[in-house]
Amino acid sequence: MTRHSTWFLAAALVAPFAAAPARAADPFNEVAERANQKMVKVFGAGGFSRLNNYGTGIIISPDGHVLTAASQLLDTSELVVHLYDGQRLKAQVLAVEPELDAAIIKIRVEGKKIEEPTGLNLDYFDFAAAAKRPPAETGDWVLALTNTFEIALRDEPLSLQRGVVMARTKLAGRRGVFEFPYTGDVYVVDAITNNPGAAGGALLTRKGELIGVVGREIKNSLSDTWMNYAIPVTAKVDIKEIVKTKDKDGKEKDEEKVTTVTMPDFVALGMQGKYKNVTRPKTVLGEGGYHGIIFVPNILDRTPAYVEDVVPESPAAKAGLRPDDLVSFVDGEPVASINVFHTWLKKNTRPGQVVRIEVRRGEALQTIEMTLGAQPKAAAPTPTPAPTPK
Repeated sequence: MTRHSTWFLAAALVAPFAAAPARAADPFNEVAERANQKMVKVFGAGGFSRLNNYGTGIIISPDGHVLTAASQLLDTSELVVHLYDGQRLKAQVLAVEPELDAAIIKIRVEGKKIEEPTGLNLDYFDFAAAAKRPPAETGDWVLALTNTFEIALRDEPLSLQRGVVMARTKLAGRRGVFEFPYTGDVYVVDAITNNPGAAGGALLTRKGELIGVVGREIKNSLSDTWMNYAIPVTAKVDIKEIVKTKDKDGKEKDEEKVTTVTMPDFVALGMQGKYKNVTRPKTVLGEGGYHGIIFVPNILDRTPAYVEDVVPESPAAKAGLRPDDLVSFVDGEPVASINVFHTWLKKNTRPGQVVRIEVRRGEALQTIEMTLGAQPKAAAPTPTPAPTPK
């Protein structure tokens, strides 16, 4: 055998092993171990019936900035994260954008202000680099790393799931289908990824590259099926706002403006503490609009906004609110208690205004649009009849 033929035979034997691409059946333990070091378990507000107090976060800077989902979980001064090595550290919210269903929090170190460097030097996902990569395509194998069902605590690794991108499509936020405030592009995944605690987790390529943020639990109310999806790192949404302008005569008028908000911009500005939410019109008008919701007895300072009943034919009844619904957000603002809900409505609404309420119903998250009515007039007191003269 000549030297040339020997080389050809060796190359033929080696090439399949050297150049073979990763297969769906290949183990991903090394990828999962590396990615797990760039993740945190998040613990915050909740713990009530059907309202979990745990979630997932993605470390996006060595200084401890974390990208997670926007939820009631963050509505607490006792926000805590667990690192992969078991460290339990406090955290603070820096920015929230309900329209992207995203939030930036930062890990706090004892004795240091939130704007000061933490000195943690954590392993992290480079979000800016991730946003520059080509998007995932239909049929791509992906991995989801989350704290689903609170399986992981302290140094326990997060749960890993493998799936396929079924589609990249718009998440229709209309009533009766997928009821949710975010209406941008999503990766629909062929895996049961969106379980309790999974929101804020990482959707990765088989190489461990970040391509999306696992979303919250939502259900298709027509087919009664769950939606398993992730929001791409390049997500963007258009937000309508009303701005004051002047016409040619110098008179002030309202004008509708559309502002585009992207996930990369939100992350970059949120990490710097410079993100400004789009200003939505606020109207302070006396008692606000009438809803007709009867909440559970408000016996605590922070009694959760559970619906006990609705007044027949009221705006709440017409919108479809039901007993046992838990009001979690109103127009993107978190509802930490019954008092918060009443205060917000009094300050920001008027009769005839449409508000968007997110409620927790069973294990599903529902978004309901409700047209507020006028406050009912108090019944006139029945006059006491004059005594009959004897």
